[in-house]
Amino acid sequence: MGCEPRPCDLPNEAIVKHPFTASPIARTERPQHFQRLPRPTRRRPTEILRHRRRAAPMDHGPRHGGSPPTPMFSLPPSRLPLEDILFCVDVDAEGRSEMKAAPASSSSSATASGSPGASAVSGASDPAAGSRPARPAVKRMDAVKQALMLFVHSKLTMCPDHRFAFASLGETVSVKNEFSSDSASAIEAIRSLAATETRYAKADLTQLFKIAYEEGKRAELQGRLLRVVLIYCRSSTRPQHQWPVKQKNFTMDIVYMHDKPTADNCPQKVYDVLVDALEHVSQYEGYILETGQGLARVLFRQICILLSHPLLRCNQDDLDIPKQVVKKTLAIEAAPNEDSPPVSSQ
Repeated sequence: MGCEPRPCDLPNEAIVKHPFTASPIARTERPQHFQRLPRPTRRRPTEILRHRRRAAPMDHGPRHGGSPPTPMFSLPPSRLPLEDILFCVDVDAEGRSEMKAAPASSSSSATASGSPGASAVSGASDPAAGSRPARPAVKRMDAVKQALMLFVHSKLTMCPDHRFAFASLGETVSVKNEFSSDSASAIEAIRSLAATETRYAKADLTQLFKIAYEEGKRAELQGRLLRVVLIYCRSSTRPQHQWPVKQKNFTMDIVYMHDKPTADNCPQKVYDVLVDALEHVSQYEGYILETGQGLARVLFRQICILLSHPLLRCNQDDLDIPKQVVKKTLAIEAAPNEDSPPVSSQ
């Protein structure tokens, strides 16, 4: 009958150390005030190794009265509050101004191909290309309507419980509908927006802030978040308000579409007043986006930026989207081909 190996016969890596000692202490090195500790239960070598593998994850709890371990950081899960979004669209006569027309498909395809004779070839192959009527110019209000439809469909795709309401801004504010998450109701309200032929002498935002303040209190009681999106398109009329400093309970975004600066308008002064109004009432980070290029795609890009939830935004100064797409075809063509041998100039 075989006998179990003694601990002294086991290899060094198989010896189990006592949990209260950092390393095996020889009998001659043990201080006098140490008591003789009981020897651990003997196990077979395979059982000892298996036991050591199970005990590999050390318990980092406090021992011998030491300081407790540093707690790990954990972010408790939480839901973002749903949004009630009130769009206020400027219906001044400047909303009827035409935007820049998009380039024709034939010219764009020729530019994309990069060949100088592509347009001539396409014109020769299609005799009716030169006689095609020019595309009708897109009016500013029509582009705004398309952008609002894009926003509503995209936001409801993210969460179908967001709600929308719409208002128009002439000299004062007029609400079109109540808050609703029904897309059909939102589209109907968007289509009812129309730019007038009147150039209003003033734009008073006091009524807008009053409506937003009352709706913001209702939204807070329902656990929701109110946001106001003002789309303003006057290049010379500076908005005004008589709103006192109150507790901020809604967030405000502004999209400012204007003409190029001339002697008759002052878009920079209008922009400064809009910035002051936003900082005066906005609870969370509000964005103010402006464009004087007159391109519909720029407006669509800015509306897509406003899809971001106010509680998930960075500061607008740190906003680096959307990224500009730069074609590098010329740089690639200018770079020397690695497979081609070098050509001597001599």
